[in-house]
Amino acid sequence: MDKNKTLSEAVCDQLATEIIDHTLAPGARLDEQSLADRFGVSRSPIRDALRQLAATRLVLYVPHRGFSVAAVDSGSLKGLFESAGEVEALCAKWCAMRSDAAERKQLQAIHQKSAAALKNRDVETYARLNDEMHQLIYAASHNGVMAEIALNLRQRLSPFRSKVFFTAHERMRASHAEHSELVAAILEQDGARAARAMQDHAAHSALNALQHFDAEQPAARRLRA
Repeated sequence: MDKNKTLSEAVCDQLATEIIDHTLAPGARLDEQSLADRFGVSRSPIRDALRQLAATRLVLYVPHRGFSVAAVDSGSLKGLFESAGEVEALCAKWCAMRSDAAERKQLQAIHQKSAAALKNRDVETYARLNDEMHQLIYAASHNGVMAEIALNLRQRLSPFRSKVFFTAHERMRASHAEHSELVAAILEQDGARAARAMQDHAAHSALNALQHFDAEQPAARRLRA
């Protein structure tokens, strides 16, 4: 497990990966004690991890029956990405129009750190900075309701924005180039340009995730056959 993460976060990441690649099949029961034994931890971090996964809809919880693996299909995933992209575009527009100088400077600093992570091929750091950048844009839109909606959608999509997706098709390099256009638009306080840049970025992120997700499904089925 990643020593920089809490036990529940590490378990959550591992289970999310196994659900996405169908190592854990839809409908499979997730028993807390069995998972605790497997990961060598107490039931408390397991329970926290399952609750996190339930928030992303990768896991279902039924009272008196417990947790089980949810079915994930490309159609619903595409709808989530599409919705998130529209919400993020509006946040980016408002961020460009409403952010203050300190917020724009912070955004620029995150982007510069991301450039260093890209140069060092540090996927984990890049993924973390990517989250920081998007969350700063939501906050700097200065609309609490829209920021909350954006964060909720991002949480549901978080398993599909994990560091593994930045390794596919040179996605990290492309993501940074897209961020460059987005940050430039926000620094110039051009709302329309920022919205377009975020929509393009969201569309490319969705395409990358969906391609990776679809590719994993037949491979996982062959392994179980």
